[in-house]
Amino acid sequence: MAMRDVPASSILLVTFTSKAAAEMKLRIAGLPGVRPAAARAVQARTFHSFALAMLRHRGVQDEVFGETQAQHTVMKMMLRQLGLSEAFQPESLLSALSAWKAEGRSADELPETVREESDAKRAMLAYEAWKQERNKMDFDDILLRASALLRDPDVLQPLQRRFSHIMVDEFQDTNALQYEMVQRLAARHRNLMVVGDDDQTIYTFNGARQESILEFDKVYKDAKVITLDINYRSDARILGLGSNIVAKNVHRRSKRLSAAGREGLPPQFATPSGPEEEAGHIVTHLLGQVEEGRLRYRDIAILHRTASGSRSIFEQLIMRDVPFIQYGAGAVFYDQSLIRPLMDHLRLSLNPRRMESIPSTLGPLYVSREAGMEWIMREEKQQAKKYPLIHLSRWDRLRDFQREQVKERIRLIRSLTTMKPAYAIQEMRRIFYDKYLESGDTGAWTHYKETMQESLEELETAAKRFDTVEAFVSFADELSERHRQMESLRREEDSDAVRLMTIHRAKGLEFPCVYWIGASEGILPHSSALHSELPEDRRAGAAPTTAVDNDAALEEERRLAYVAVTRAKELLYITSPASNHGKPAAVSRFLLEAYGVIPEASKPEARRSSFGQPKGASGYSSRAGAGSPASGTATRVSSRPGPSSATARTTSSVAGSQAEPRINVPVWKCTDDACKAWMRRDTTSGRRTSAASTSTPPVCPLCASPMTEGTRSIPAR
Repeated sequence: MAMRDVPASSILLVTFTSKAAAEMKLRIAGLPGVRPAAARAVQARTFHSFALAMLRHRGVQDEVFGETQAQHTVMKMMLRQLGLSEAFQPESLLSALSAWKAEGRSADELPETVREESDAKRAMLAYEAWKQERNKMDFDDILLRASALLRDPDVLQPLQRRFSHIMVDEFQDTNALQYEMVQRLAARHRNLMVVGDDDQTIYTFNGARQESILEFDKVYKDAKVITLDINYRSDARILGLGSNIVAKNVHRRSKRLSAAGREGLPPQFATPSGPEEEAGHIVTHLLGQVEEGRLRYRDIAILHRTASGSRSIFEQLIMRDVPFIQYGAGAVFYDQSLIRPLMDHLRLSLNPRRMESIPSTLGPLYVSREAGMEWIMREEKQQAKKYPLIHLSRWDRLRDFQREQVKERIRLIRSLTTMKPAYAIQEMRRIFYDKYLESGDTGAWTHYKETMQESLEELETAAKRFDTVEAFVSFADELSERHRQMESLRREEDSDAVRLMTIHRAKGLEFPCVYWIGASEGILPHSSALHSELPEDRRAGAAPTTAVDNDAALEEERRLAYVAVTRAKELLYITSPASNHGKPAAVSRFLLEAYGVIPEASKPEARRSSFGQPKGASGYSSRAGAGSPASGTATRVSSRPGPSSATARTTSSVAGSQAEPRINVPVWKCTDDACKAWMRRDTTSGRRTSAASTSTPPVCPLCASPMTEGTRSIPAR
C-alpha cells in the first residue's frame, strides 16, 4: 500500500481465528505511511467468515449450526431412528464426515462397498438431510458450498478482479478445500503470499496437509521462498531443544534458527514416578515461583497432550486453590459424558434416591433418558421407592429382558459400596459398560475409541488412590463444586491465572514459563501413533498422496513436541512420568533423540514397546551454559555443560548405544531422603546463570527442602 500504491480494498488477508484477523488489521494500522481508512479497507478475515460472506452475498440465509454438542445430539438421534445406535459413535461419524468434506467431497460421494460403509453413509446422509430440512449448515458446509460457488465464473471473476493481492496466514493448517479456494482466487493475478511453518503442522486430523507448504514452490515455480530464521520468542537453549527435536523429521524444510528472545534458563527436567507425583511437584514448584515474586500466575502455562492427560494436574490446581483457566474442556473429568454414568452408579450406591444421578444411568440400560425419567418421576408421585430405578421394572414400554436388566443393575449398585472404588469401576466395565459403549461395533478401530479407552483407564487410575467408594465420590463432588466456583476466571481474559491447555490449543501462543507434562512414551508420542495404521476417522482426512503409516504419525507427534517446547519464552520445565495408567513408561524418544541418544531397539516394530529408561535421577536439573541440547548427554534429567551459543542449532549429534566412560561431577543434592532431585553445580569462575552455579546451597525446586553439596556419576561424553 505505502510502497506500490496497491489499493487497500484489493488486499485479502486470510487466517484461522478472528483474533488473528483483528491483530493483523491492528498492526497494519500501525505501519508508517498507512492511513487509518486504508487499514480499515483491507479485508482481513478467517476462511469461514470470508466464505460465509460470499454465501450471504449470493442470498444464502441458512443458519450456522456450529455447536458441537448439538451436532452430537442430532447425529445420535439419526442413529437411533435408523436402528444404528449400537453400531456407531456419533463423534466418530461426525469426525469422519468432517474429514471427508475437508477434501472437497460431499456426503453423497461417501463409499458404500461394504455393509459398515453403507450403514455409516445412511447415518451421515440422514444428518445432512436433517440440516437441509431446517435450513442449517455447519462450518464444513460453509467451506464446501463457498468452494462450489467459486467454480462459477460469474462468482469467481468479480472476486479475482477485486482481490489482486492475497495473503494466507498459518498456511500449514489449510486443508485441501481451503487451498483450492485460495488457488482459484489467486489464479488471475498470481500475487499470492503464504506464511507458515511446516514444523507446526499438527492438525492433520482436521484435514491439514503438510504437502501444501512443502510443495508450494513446486506448484508455483516462480515463487520466492523467504525463511524467517530469527525467533524473537524463546531463549536460545529452549529454541535449541525444540529445533533438535523436530530436526529428526524427514519430511520438512531444513532451516537454521537464531534466537533473539529474552535470555532465560536452560530447559529443566524431572522424572516423577507417575502423574500424581508429577502434578504435585509441578504445583509445588509453580507456587514457589509465584510466592517468591519471580512469576505471576498468568505467566505460566501447563501443556498436555490429551484431554484426559490433564486430570491429575487439574485436581492439584483445584485442591490447592491455584487460580487457573482450562481451555478447550468443559466439565470436570468426573462429570464428562463418558465418565459420568460410572460415577453416578457409584453415587447411587451411596444414596439410591439421589435423583440427579439417575438420568445418566439410563443409557447403559438402553432406556431413553427423557421418557425413562418421566416414567420414574410419575411413579414416584404415586409411591416413592428406596431405589427409584425399580419403577422401570414395571414399565410396559420395556421388554421382559430389559426389566430383568433393571433388577440386575440395582443388585449391582447395592454391592458397589462393599468394593474398592477401582474394582467397582472394573466390575461395571466388565458387566455392562464396555459392552454398552461397543455393542454392535463393526470392529473398526477409531480415534474416538482410542480416546475413550484412555479416559476409562485414567478413571481407574484415579480411583486407585481411594479405599472407599464414599471417599472417592466425595472427592469428585468437592472437585466439581470448587471448579464451579472458579469458572468466573474463564470469562476474564486478563485474569491472573495459570493457563491449562492441550498442546494443540497452545499453538500460536507464548508464555514466560511453560510446564510440558507427560513427556513419556505412550503419551507423547501418543499410543495412537504407535499403531500399525491410523484409525478410520483420522484416515478419512489424510491426503490421498500421503502415506498413512507409523512414520507419518510419529512425525506429527514430533512436531507436537516441538510446538510444546517453543511456547516457552524464558523458562521450560519438562516432566516424564515413569508410569502411565499403571504401566511403565519410558522417557519420550523425542527428548532422547534431541540429546543424541538412539533407543536400543530401533526396528519399526520396537516402537510399540518401551525402549528402557535412560540413566539419570529424578528431579529438575539444567545444563549450565548449554547452547544446543544436541551436545548434551542422554540422562532423563540432566546433561553435561556445552558451549554457549547465541543461536539455536538445527542439527543434532548421534551417539552410539555402546557403553560409555563415566565421570563424577559436583552437584547439589536434595537433603530430603524422599526426594531424588539434584542439579549440576558449576564450579568454574565464569558467568553464572542459575541457582545451580552459585556457591550458596539452593532450595530444592521440587520439595523446597535445602540442598547440599555432593557428586554424581554421569557419562563422560
